[in-house]
Amino acid sequence: MSSAPAVGRIPVREVRPAVECGRRPAKAVAGETFQVTATVFREGHDAVGANVVLRDPQGRPGPWTPMRELAPGTDRWGAWVTPTAEGRWSYHVEAWSDPVATWRHTACVKVPAGIDTGLVLEEGAALYERAAAQVPDQDAQDVLLAAAETLRDDTLPVATRLAGALTPEVDGVLARYPLREL
Repeated sequence: MSSAPAVGRIPVREVRPAVECGRRPAKAVAGETFQVTATVFREGHDAVGANVVLRDPQGRPGPWTPMRELAPGTDRWGAWVTPTAEGRWSYHVEAWSDPVATWRHTACVKVPAGIDTGLVLEEGAALYERAAAQVPDQDAQDVLLAAAETLRDDTLPVATRLAGALTPEVDGVLARYPLREL
């Protein structure tokens, strides 16, 4: 009896490019940019995140490249990557549950509707503090902690508190240092 490979809580399927189901290497020229795509999903309604990690011919992982959903609702994700030298490169796709994106979606629905605003904003503040704790850059940490403080500031209108957590500066930090679960 053969056993099928285990499927995790966040499956990554149909990774491309792939030649003969990955038995043969895909080919590119040094400096040629190509797209890596994959189907990434999870059970439930929580958001997911994904990225591609290129490994150079010596097996060293390079910086990861964030993937984006190619067409909303399709679970198909993609990113463009570029090998910089000749040799046998490899890549893999990482996927995770994105609790901050899940919270942001919920907050952008509930806060304007006036539903559980205090609870939603407190949950966001706690998430931003968790995210800040794993950020190695002090300035980036400070951005997330300031957003958490704004979320908790009940002297401000709830819309202002939420807006303070959705700034381009916060987005930039979370893009560099996403809070990953699973």
